[in-house]
Parts: sequence; structure tokens; C-alpha cells
Amino acid sequence: MTSEGKYADIMQDPLFIQESDEVYRNTTEVKMSQIVLPCHANHCGELSVGQLLKWMDSTACLSAERHAGCSCVTASVDDILFEHTIGVGNVVNIIAKVNRAFTSSMEVGILVNCEDLYADRQWKVCHAFATFVARRTGAGKVQLKQVLPRTQMEQMEYSLAAERRRMRLIHAETITDLLNSSTAQLGECQEYQDAVPAERTRVESVELVLPPHANHQVSTFGGQIMAWMENVATIAASRLCNAHPTLRSIDMFHFRGPSHIGDRLVLKAIVNNTFKQSMEVGVCAEAYKGGEPLRHINSAFMTFEVLDSDRKPCTVPRIRPEPVDGKRRYQEAVARRKIRLDRKYILSCKQAEVPVSVPWEPRNQMYLSFNNVTALKLMDTKNNWVLTSEKNKVRLYTLEENHMLCFKVEMNVSVAAEQTFHLLSDLRRRKEWDPVYEECEYINQADEEDTLYRVATPSVSKRGKGQDFIMLASRRMPCDARDPYLIALRSVTLPTHPPTEDYTRGEVLCAGFTIWEESSTVTKITYYNQATPGVLPYISTDIAGLSSSFSSTFSACSHFLEANKDSPAALPLSALTHSMASLQVDQKHQQED
Repeated sequence: MTSEGKYADIMQDPLFIQESDEVYRNTTEVKMSQIVLPCHANHCGELSVGQLLKWMDSTACLSAERHAGCSCVTASVDDILFEHTIGVGNVVNIIAKVNRAFTSSMEVGILVNCEDLYADRQWKVCHAFATFVARRTGAGKVQLKQVLPRTQMEQMEYSLAAERRRMRLIHAETITDLLNSSTAQLGECQEYQDAVPAERTRVESVELVLPPHANHQVSTFGGQIMAWMENVATIAASRLCNAHPTLRSIDMFHFRGPSHIGDRLVLKAIVNNTFKQSMEVGVCAEAYKGGEPLRHINSAFMTFEVLDSDRKPCTVPRIRPEPVDGKRRYQEAVARRKIRLDRKYILSCKQAEVPVSVPWEPRNQMYLSFNNVTALKLMDTKNNWVLTSEKNKVRLYTLEENHMLCFKVEMNVSVAAEQTFHLLSDLRRRKEWDPVYEECEYINQADEEDTLYRVATPSVSKRGKGQDFIMLASRRMPCDARDPYLIALRSVTLPTHPPTEDYTRGEVLCAGFTIWEESSTVTKITYYNQATPGVLPYISTDIAGLSSSFSSTFSACSHFLEANKDSPAALPLSALTHSMASLQVDQKHQQED
């Protein structure tokens, strides 16, 4: 990529876009610029990632404290992918701002770019999201004020923050389940004659937490702990390959407990597994003071590469795991790598580049669901829709952007928002009002909020075949009053449901409903669809103004909702399961009491 292209990418990043109104600036935005000096760099003349993590954490913490008005601590950091290294003499520019506040926690977005002052070039290094928790001494739990998004970009980040928070809350449990199911299928570790014993890469180091390492409430800076962890991880990786490794990514991690001035932090690292051109290093941080037992502070998994003189990845040596725990870590590293590849495949692409027919598997369900809801929220935040036609209070809008045509249909109904959500969530009932849904077959309950369906639609021509779609439907309740109910739809592929001769397999890139509560009895429904070749024939005449079938279809939807507004909404299987599980937990607590 040319330097101009990289600079253009930076300027389009959600955290870096300059709004047309130059007077406005987000009140939580904090900027930091640091010139990279030799004391910040390793022996290759590149900025230490540990130092970069400290700067990122400091900038994000200042942003969080500006919003909260009190001290804040780092609770978690999402996956970070480092796209480029930074050399001595370059300038690191960091921008952080609060995307959304919840009860006592908030999400802070962080953008890091590098600037070459002499070549007048800039390029993106990484983009991260961190969660901070507000702590006010002696004043009980903090209730944070809401973030008020003022621009389209801020509204988009505000909306997406709720979905990222959901993924964080289920991340640890989901990853554990996936690791347990994946490692059971991997079998025994392979033995290689020239493999390096894992014990050779083991590192243990202790650090004393001093006042410069802590904030004014004597809690150790999260960035300082991350820097110490990166240091021992780099040593472990170097011992394996006898060369200087480059840190490429850090998996999402959570701080499990605080550390304070006077604590001794014990940092342990070991290479868990190697792949052709990369290696995974596991790092653990524990704290103690005096004769206290060790407290688990944090664990992280870091992926390293070794680059040659042309900056291309080299082949790394094989590892021979230690018995028992070493073999478990070896197998879990293989499973995590598969999860990382799925995540990169689904989440790293821009929406227009995401492959439609992504195979659905339990290990990528979390990321497919996230991508599904995120794509719908992105369409919902766009504000340049063009009204194409309106009939019977049903409005059709279109939007052509990046060579893709999107449309939305909007109407109001006199039905409560929650009841509307439950009625539209079950795609099996859509054929009661939508003639395009000729048949809808329930396939599988992916999780509590996601269901797989097969939908069959009629042919658009007399001699043509009908189409069928394998759909992932992702439902979301509002996080608070400023969120809509959401039903997001996208195509996936399933080995159990291959294409058949009777139907042409169609694909949906992004579709779904947003349901906003206007009042206790009035709801605004908006249906979105990012038109693909499989969908366009059903709507092309409406977009061209040659038909108004959209009006009759959504008028039928309105009649369907009003006819069923007082009927008890059938709970999906997941909700019944969740209710039973909650009942069992309540009974257990009663027994313990």
C-alpha cells in the first residue's frame, strides 16, 4: 500500500474522522503524541510494544477519567492487532475517547498511528477498545452519566459499543467451551525430532510495584502490568527462535483483581505452541505482599513472528511440550489459533468485503453473531438515505454507497415495541404477512439469542426455480432506553443443508429490523436490506417506481402485528432454557440460605 493510501485509511478510521463542523470536539477526547527515543526502543531500533501499551493505557485512562470525574482502573482490553512496527525518530499519535458509558464502566476507543516527520507520512498501527471502571473513594458505587453522541460517527460507535460489551461478557465462557470441545478432538500432540523443549522457553520474573507504577489511588497502572507481561513474553519467544521476535497480536484479556504499591508481581511466560510462521506465548501475572498467597491478576496470550531482512515472516522451530499441563497448553493453543483465524476472517474485513457464505460452526458463532448485528447497526446509523416512494404511511428509502445498493422500509404501528419484537423474531410466522417467505424451516438454536433457519422464496419468473436461504437470525433486546430492539439476518452455509436441485441457493449479506419504542403503544419499525443479486429481483420494480408491492407487504405486516398485539408471544426455545436455568439457580441459592 502507498503512503497516500495508508494516510487515507487513517483519515477514514472512526476515531480519526474530522467532522465538517471544526468547532465541535468530543469532550472526552484525549490526544497524546510521543517521539520515539532510543530509551523506548529495543536493540532493533523499534518501539517496545510494552512502552506503546503503557502510552495507550495512560491516554485511555485520562479519557475515561475526564468523563467519569473520578479515578478509573483498566478492567479489560479487547484483541489488539499490531499492523506495523514503529522506529526510533518516528512520532506516535494516540487518540482516545469514551464511546459509551454503562453503570460504572465505560468503553474507550483507542487509535494509534505513526508519523514520519521527515517524509510527511502517517500510517495506522493499531486500533483497540478498553473497558475502564470508575472508582470513587468512600462514595459507594459510581453511577456514570450517559455519553451523548452528537455526530453520525459517534452514534455508530455508541451503538456498536453495546454489542462489543455483550461479546466481552460472554467471551470467557464461550472460549472455555470452545477449547474444551476442540481439544477433545485434537488427539495426541505430534512429536518432532528437532523440536525445542518448552522448558527452555520458560521465563519467571518479579517486579516490585513502586509509586511511579501506580495512580493516585495506589493501584498499579494496567498499562504497566501489560508492559511487564510483554517483556517476559518477548524473552520466552526469543529463547525459542534465538532471534528478535515481533509481537503481532494480543488476545482479549481481563484484569481479575487489583495490584497496589508494595506488591510483588510475579510474571511467568512460556511458549505454548508454534505454527509455521508464528508462535503463541502464554503469560501469567500474579501478586503477593509479605507472606500472603499469590493472587491471580491477569493472563494473556500473545502471538509473535520472526521477520527476516525483507520484513517477511520466517519459519519458527517446533516445540516439544512439557508433560500433562504442557500438552494441555499445546492443544489449547491449536484451538485458539483456529478461533483467531475465524475471528480474522469474519471481523477484520470491511463490510463490503466480508464473504457472504461463511460456514457456520459453534467456534465462530460468537463472531458471526457479532458481525450480523454490527452490520445492521452500521446501516441504521447512516443518515444519507433518499426517500424513493411513500404509500399508505409506508416509506421506501434507498442508499447507494461503495457500489452497493441498500434499501429500507419504515412505518409506525400501534403495538408495543416488545410485543412487536417477539412477533417478528420468529421467522416461521413471517409467511403470515410476507408473500416472499413461502416456507420457513427451523434448523437449530445456535445460542440464547441466535437461531438458524432455512427460508424458501418463490420464483420471480414463470419458468425459473425458487430460491432458498440458510439464515442466521440474531436478536437483541435494548441495552438501555437509547437502543432499539434488533433482529439481524445474514446468510451462512451449513454442511447439513447443501443446495438442492429444486432451488437456487440465494444469499443475504445484511438484513433485519430495528424496532424503536415511540411511546407505550406506538412503535417505529424499520426494515433494512443490503441488496444482493438474490434479493434484488424481489424489490427492483419498487425501487424503480414501477410497483408498490413493498407498501402492501408492510401494510400486511402492520395488520399481522395489530391482530396479535394482545396474544401471548411464544417464547423461543432459548428463552425457555434460560428461564429453567435461572429457576434452578434460584432454587440452589434458596437451599444454601
